[in-house]
Amino acid sequence: MNLHKILKYVAYALGIIGTIFALLIITGSEGMIDNILYVTYVVLFIVIALIVIYVVKGLFAGNIKKTLTTVGLFLAVILVSYLMSSGTDLNLDKLNEKGLGITEAISKNVGAGLYAFYFLIVTAIVATFLSSAKKLLNK
Repeated sequence: MNLHKILKYVAYALGIIGTIFALLIITGSEGMIDNILYVTYVVLFIVIALIVIYVVKGLFAGNIKKTLTTVGLFLAVILVSYLMSSGTDLNLDKLNEKGLGITEAISKNVGAGLYAFYFLIVTAIVATFLSSAKKLLNK
C-alpha cells in the first residue's frame, strides 16, 4: 500500500470525524467544541509534518541551489519588511487603555508582516500576469 492510499484513507477518516463533531456542535453539544479543536490540531500537525517531509525530500531530489536561492530571497523580503516597519504608526497609549497590551515591538512585527504580505502579493500578481502574457505571445 503506497503513501497516497494511506493518506487518502486518513483524509477520509478525519473528514468523517469532523462531520460527526460538526453535527454534534450544531445539535447543541457545546462540550464538543474542545474535541473539534483537538481534531484541528491533529490535522494541522499532520499537514505540517507532510510539508516538512516533502520539502526535505524535494531538496535532496531536486536542484538544491535553486531551492536555497528561493528561501534566501524570501528571508530577504522578511528582513527588508522588518527594516521598513517603524512600530510607531499607532497611538499605543490609546490602544493600551482598552487593555490590549500592544507594545512597540508587537506593532513593528505586525507592520513587517503586512509589508511582507503586500510585497509578496504584488510579486505573485506580476508573475501571474507575466506568465499569462508569455503564454499568449508564444501561441
